[in-house]
Amino acid sequence: MTVNIDFEVEKRLDLQFEDIINEIIQAAIEYEKCPYECEISVLITDNDGIHEINRETREIDSPTDVLSFPMVSWEEPSDFDEVDEDNSDIFNPDSGELLLGDIVLNQDRIESQAADYGHSEKRELAFLVAHSMLHLFGYDHMVDDERLEMERRQREILEGKGYFR
Repeated sequence: MTVNIDFEVEKRLDLQFEDIINEIIQAAIEYEKCPYECEISVLITDNDGIHEINRETREIDSPTDVLSFPMVSWEEPSDFDEVDEDNSDIFNPDSGELLLGDIVLNQDRIESQAADYGHSEKRELAFLVAHSMLHLFGYDHMVDDERLEMERRQREILEGKGYFR
């Protein structure tokens, strides 16, 4: 597993970002029973940075807490039978790893949402990574059934690593 983490912020929260991100990414990969070694890129930014990315990529003119950009076009979430190992667009030619996608985390929202929800910034970071990883595996929350399934999976990934609400 390769996780590339870049920081686009000057001020950093007092968190072990790398450890938490790697722990939850690995837990999500194992939970989804992904048969491939994976590569994921993570960018830590702030309200202004994610606002710009959100406007440019989704035409939504506001900041958000996390953005997910999957590389695999899933017909069904985590259906690895769909993954074409000959597709050079989704496998790193040097490492052979599945290029799962990109995650953009808003550090300002990690801080504010942790306070709003009454839990730690560590738990909020873990939640946003788990949420984003499920998007990278093709899950969504646009309709109730999908939302409930995604919430269940998030909870199980997080609780499996000791993060409780």
